[in-house]
Amino acid sequence: MDLFTGALIAVAAIVLLCYLRWGRMTYFKDLGIPHEPPIPILGNMAPVVFRQASLSEYLQRAYNLYPEHRYFGFYNFDTPVIVIRDLELITAIAVKHFDQFTDHRGFVDEELDPLMGKNLFSLRGDRWREMRRLLSPAFTSSKMKTMFSLMCDCAVNFADYIAMESKQGKVYDMKAIFGRYTTDVIASCSFGISVDSMKNPNNEFYMFAKETMNFMSGLSIKFLIGNNFPTISKLFGIRLFSDKARRYFRGIVADTVRMREEKGIYRPDMIQLMMESRDKDDGGLTIDEMTNQAFVFFLAGYDTTSSFLCFVAHQIGVMPEVQAKLRAEIEEVVRKTGGKPTYEAIKDMQYMEAVLNETLRLYAIAAFLDRVCVKEFQLPPAAPGMKPVTIKPGGVVWMFPFAIQRDPAYFPDPLKFKPERFLNGVISPPTYISFGLGPRVCIGNRFAFMMSKVVLFYWLLRCDLEPCADTPVAIKFSKKNIVLSSDTGFKLNVRARE
Repeated sequence: MDLFTGALIAVAAIVLLCYLRWGRMTYFKDLGIPHEPPIPILGNMAPVVFRQASLSEYLQRAYNLYPEHRYFGFYNFDTPVIVIRDLELITAIAVKHFDQFTDHRGFVDEELDPLMGKNLFSLRGDRWREMRRLLSPAFTSSKMKTMFSLMCDCAVNFADYIAMESKQGKVYDMKAIFGRYTTDVIASCSFGISVDSMKNPNNEFYMFAKETMNFMSGLSIKFLIGNNFPTISKLFGIRLFSDKARRYFRGIVADTVRMREEKGIYRPDMIQLMMESRDKDDGGLTIDEMTNQAFVFFLAGYDTTSSFLCFVAHQIGVMPEVQAKLRAEIEEVVRKTGGKPTYEAIKDMQYMEAVLNETLRLYAIAAFLDRVCVKEFQLPPAAPGMKPVTIKPGGVVWMFPFAIQRDPAYFPDPLKFKPERFLNGVISPPTYISFGLGPRVCIGNRFAFMMSKVVLFYWLLRCDLEPCADTPVAIKFSKKNIVLSSDTGFKLNVRARE
C-alpha cells in the first residue's frame, strides 16, 4: 500500500468515526426539546474551548435564551445535557426525587486518578452514602467549634503578618495571600499538620499545593478531556493529579496517623475523625481512603475558598460603606467578648454572613451543578403545548447557579452588590444554590464560611482595604479558567490601621 492510499484510508476512517459518533447529534431534536444546533465533537461548547467566553457567562447566555421554558437542551461536547430552569423542577430533582438523581457524572478513571475518582464528590450510590455518613459528623456544630481554634491560629498569623508589612500601605495580589491562608487552614484541619505560609511561603506543603492546584497550567484542559472524552484520558494516561501528588499526600496522612497512634495524640480535625472509624468492626477507612477524602477538602479549600475570598475582598475594597458596616460589627464583637471572640460570636455575625452570601450569589464559583439519572424519570412538558420527556438512566441534567442567581426574576437589580438582600432571611434554595441543593449539598459549606469569617474578622480589625491603580470597579471574568476568576487578577492596597 502506497503512502497516499494509506493516508486516504486514515482520513476516511476518521471521517467515518466522526459521523458515527457525532454526525447525528439529534437527541434533543428527536425528543422535541429546544436547543441550539451543535457542531461535531464540540457540541455547544466551541466558544468556551476557543476562549471566546468564560464558562459561567456562556452558560448564562444559554440560560437566557429560553425564558419561557422549564428546561432546554445543551450539548456538552457530544453529551446531551438537559438544563433545568424551573425552580420547582430543580427542587424535585435535587430533593424530592433524589433517589432517582443520586450521582454526579464521573470525569476521571478512579483507578488511574484515585485522588479525584474515589473522594466524596465523585463516589456514587451506596459508596457515596456510606462515606457521607462517615464524614458528616466532622461538620456538625460541635466539631466546627473544636476546629475553630485551629482556624483562629491561622487567621491571626495572616492578619499579624499583613498588618506588619503594610504599615505604610502595600499592594497585594489577593489570590496569592488567600492561597497561603487557606492552605494553612486545610493543612491544619484536614491533614493535621501545622504550617505558617505567611512567614514561610516556601514551606513544602504550600509549594506542593500551589504546584498541584494551578488550574492555569493545563489542569482545566485535563478536566475537560477527562469529563468528556474518558476513553482518550484512559488511553493516554491523562490524570488531573500526578502519582507524585498522590504519594505526597498519602505520606502526610500515613505519618500523621502513625505518630498519633504511637504517642496517643488527639487533635480536633478530620484526620482524627477518620482515624476513629478504623476502630470499628468493619475495619474503617484505609490510609488510601483517608487520603482521598482529605484531598477533596484540600481541593475545595485551596482553590475554591481562596477564589471566593478574593471576590469578597474586592467588594469590600471598592465599597467603603460595606467595609465600614463590617468593621462596626467586628468592633462590637470585640467589645462584647473582651477582645477574645468566641465561635458563637463570629458565627452569629449577621452582616458579615450577608456579605458572604451576597458575594457568593453574585459570583457563584460553580458554573453548573450536575446530576445523573439512575432511575427512569419523567419530566413535565418544557412549555405549554409540548410533550413530557422521559429521562433514561445515565441521562445528565444540569442546573446553573451563576445564571439563576443573576436572574432579575429572582433578584431585582441582580448585578448590584446588596448584602441587605440576605438580612431578612427570605432568600432560600433553589434561588440560591451556590453550595448545591438536597442531600448532595456541599458538606463543607459551613466550614468554608467559618474559615472566611474568621480571617475577615482579624484582618479587617487590623487593616483597611483600598482600591489601587490595578483594581477594576467591575470584574471581567477569565476566559482561560473553568473556575470563575478575574481576567486581571485581584489587587488591592492594604494599609495597617492605627
